[in-house]
Amino acid sequence: MSKIKVVPCSGIGKVFGLMSREAALMVSDELAPDIAETACLAHIVTGDAEVVKEISGQKCITIDGCNAYCAAKSVKEAGGIVCEKYRSIDGMKNHRGKDAGDATALSDDGWVITTELAEKVAAKAREIAKEDKGNE
Repeated sequence: MSKIKVVPCSGIGKVFGLMSREAALMVSDELAPDIAETACLAHIVTGDAEVVKEISGQKCITIDGCNAYCAAKSVKEAGGIVCEKYRSIDGMKNHRGKDAGDATALSDDGWVITTELAEKVAAKAREIAKEDKGNE
């Protein structure tokens, strides 16, 4: 079984992009490294043949920063199967008035929100992996 691809938005210059990237890294490096790995959105968007081949026909979870859903749209366009889409901005709804940080560094509250997001993504990745294992 190939690993589930977790693709965060690039969102350079925005805290929500940083939250997306950090959440994806938490999933692939700490919370579910046995079943999940990240893929670089910039390589997908630019059509990098190796990365596009890696995600084509593969189950993917995207983490976008905003309503544009650039990661989800790009993964789908490159042939990836988007099983679930998340937005880091949605995590702020449960933390109204909190400052998540800025484009270069998360605040303590930003890390709490990002960790919550990463845990949701990891749980979804486990659910997908369990379904796949049951279908083998």
